[in-house]
Amino acid sequence: MVASTNSFGAQGQLQVGEQSYEIFRINTVEGHESLPYSLKVLLENLLRTEDGANVTADQIRALGGWDENADPDTEIQFTPGRVIMQDFTGVPCVVDLATMREAVAELGGDPARINPLAPAELVIDHSVQIDVFGRADAFERNVEMEYERNGERYKFLRWGQTAFDDFKVVPPGTGIVHQVNIERLARVTMTRDGVAYPDTCVGTDSHTTMVNGLGVLGWGVGGIEAEAAMLGQPVSMLIPRVVGFKLTGEMKPGVTATDVVLTITDLLRKHGVVGKFVEFYGAGVAALPLANRATIGNMSPEFGSTCAIFPIDEVTLDYLRLTGRSEENVALVEAYAKEQGMWLDPAAEPRFSEKLELDLGTVVPSIAGPKRPQDRIALSDAKMQFGIDVKNYGVDGELREEAVSGESGSYGLKDGAVVISSITSCTNTSNPSVMMAAGMLAKNAVEKGLTVKPWVKTSMAPGSKVVTGYYEAAGLWPYLDKLGYNLVGYGCATCIGNSGPLNEEISAAINKGDLAVTAVLSGNRNFEGRINPDVKMNYLASPPLVIAYGLAGSMNFDFDLEPLGQDSAGNDVFLKDIWPSPKDVEATIAQAIARDLFEKVYADVFAGDERWQSLPTPEGNTFEWDPDSTYVRKPTYFDGMSMELTPVTDVEGARVLAKLGDSVTTDHISPAGSIKADSPAGRYLADHGIGPKDFNSYGSRRGNHEVMIRGTFANIRLRNQLLTDVEGGFTRDFTQDGAPQTTIYDASAAYQEAGIPLVILAGKEYGSGSSRDWAAKGTALLGVKAVIAESYERIHRSNLIGMGVLPLQYPQGQNAESLGLSGTETFTITGVTALNEGTTPRTVKVVATREDGSNSEFDAVVRIDTPGEADYYRNGGILQYVLRSLVS
Repeated sequence: MVASTNSFGAQGQLQVGEQSYEIFRINTVEGHESLPYSLKVLLENLLRTEDGANVTADQIRALGGWDENADPDTEIQFTPGRVIMQDFTGVPCVVDLATMREAVAELGGDPARINPLAPAELVIDHSVQIDVFGRADAFERNVEMEYERNGERYKFLRWGQTAFDDFKVVPPGTGIVHQVNIERLARVTMTRDGVAYPDTCVGTDSHTTMVNGLGVLGWGVGGIEAEAAMLGQPVSMLIPRVVGFKLTGEMKPGVTATDVVLTITDLLRKHGVVGKFVEFYGAGVAALPLANRATIGNMSPEFGSTCAIFPIDEVTLDYLRLTGRSEENVALVEAYAKEQGMWLDPAAEPRFSEKLELDLGTVVPSIAGPKRPQDRIALSDAKMQFGIDVKNYGVDGELREEAVSGESGSYGLKDGAVVISSITSCTNTSNPSVMMAAGMLAKNAVEKGLTVKPWVKTSMAPGSKVVTGYYEAAGLWPYLDKLGYNLVGYGCATCIGNSGPLNEEISAAINKGDLAVTAVLSGNRNFEGRINPDVKMNYLASPPLVIAYGLAGSMNFDFDLEPLGQDSAGNDVFLKDIWPSPKDVEATIAQAIARDLFEKVYADVFAGDERWQSLPTPEGNTFEWDPDSTYVRKPTYFDGMSMELTPVTDVEGARVLAKLGDSVTTDHISPAGSIKADSPAGRYLADHGIGPKDFNSYGSRRGNHEVMIRGTFANIRLRNQLLTDVEGGFTRDFTQDGAPQTTIYDASAAYQEAGIPLVILAGKEYGSGSSRDWAAKGTALLGVKAVIAESYERIHRSNLIGMGVLPLQYPQGQNAESLGLSGTETFTITGVTALNEGTTPRTVKVVATREDGSNSEFDAVVRIDTPGEADYYRNGGILQYVLRSLVS
């Protein structure tokens, strides 16, 4: 740890029991008392890392004297305490680190210099797919297939675990990254070299914010930023606006944590919190169980904030004890938080930029859908709203029906049928209040003789093995199994598109009738085309409601008025008849969950099972790349790189690769889901001797840039406005006469061969959703030099710069339509070269020349927001910047 210049005299000692720690007291900075909790954490971070160059006394004073009403304009350098990754985004991180080791050697440096300088932990949780379901051996079979598909990647990660210092891997089949983070990896108060300081982290998954529930400041970044943080680079950021969210009252019976989080998501999305911190305060916070806080923190990317944090209090300490943390650790957390003014005072009202309030007593049962987490629907209105929404999917009038005949009998499958009912992924699947409620609802349903409809694919993918422990202790597994909610794996499954295929006869009927069928999941992401290629409408719901919809079998259903079935006496059974009471749920939790459960599950968390331990592991400082590998390939970012900077140039004669509308997410841009045989990526794999059954998902092949470039902008729901009535990864190739339709990848290859740069035109909220590094990496490797959008989501804008792509914004109030841009024009962007002089221009001139020779001209706003970002852009990207820094 680099010594602080300590210009505020903040360095001192904290005695906890017999142990003494060095700390940096924030009470040495004027204005500290009334700062929000989250900014106190940042203030300590600056005091501890003050070096007079990157982190200055002026930055510290600016943070102490923060003007809550001002727009952010003061840049600070935040140094995260640790980095956490999941395997999809972690593999490219380790690939890049391995490549950097070789590049350092080529530039005359020492490869061993490339090591994580901040502790880094990777949890393998994104690779399990639900191929087998509804049977007792589903978990074993899915894990076997996972290892068959991912053996190459897993061997590579095992090499990384041995080759790099301060890098640990949590093997497959343990749980989701966020749950493992809060149950085991989070320190809350960190210690290193005798110094105690607040635990802070960045993660390569946008839902890293789940750890905010524990009072840990952290958020999701792209893999590109995470690599830089691992290599000791601070995260450049502006002191944000902080939205205070006051919680009052208590939840009514029948209302779940999911209902609360969907209500908060709806409120904050409407308020507008993109790029802001959200912090919860008030008496209602103390009444909120930690699992509920984590559930709320988890949804931060869905309302668009950078974080959604809760201060530390007794509830935090109780959770640390429950999950097996040592008494010394708990004592340090308490003493440190109280010493630094970071302990929750329910009566305190810190200065906030904006304030919102929610009385928890006003929350009603809710779901969200059919395509965004913020589209909340009160459960009582769900049937009516479905009738309205289904019209957007070609259903006008009566619901259509297709006959299905299969193993489970013959029936008619209608629009609105629930074909996937999945308790999965990170918002809820380790929150005992909703998970126990789901198990108890299943028990009540079985005892009433209810069954899930034959067309429903059911699954249970808990967030950690602890869930299995408490289901066993409460005797609930037999009932879940009976309804088909067998354990399928521990990981992010349905929520990230790993729902696996539907039964063939069901898939055939859906496609034959072009039916608008639905998925109901307890996750946090329900974007179009994400859950399953056959499913058009996706809904988020609490775990007990997921099962309720499995029993109902349709979204065209009113739980208040329609029975789920009949009992043995022929009486109608309604949802209210099987919904467990909150009192019974709490009693079951108290009886089934104890500290020893967590201690047992996490006793040897990095060791893995015999499958993991028996993987052959390569050795050595640098990785032996396999030229035949289709999973892990050495990327081209550093090819031909020298120590001298290549001057930044203006963009001349560019063509539009894609013209896109509003709310284009990183799911639309980044390769995700299954690889189709007739796609450019599918053809590449076939050319390398891989059969379609072994294609695996894009996520699993993130370590191979050749596959990933071919899947960028290839989402089946992408609408490129250069074409009419076409969905998917297609565009027009203006290098050919008549500009015929072709794939995005093939057009890019033609443009690059002709030496023609490319631009993307986009609308509002470009790049929202998960922090997918490949959304930026793929964009850069396709030859895109600039993106011109109406507005950006924070992480994607930052990642574009990190890959050397220039993010530009239309002038306020303007867009492609108002400027008369069709996307068929040739673009020239001038004024970019000012960056070579060490300044960042506020605007650059864009001239779009139409085919008839007329022009549209405008001054685009340059969205390089900080001096640090300007340095990255001048270097051609963040990795090149770090590499040059380490060698020099």
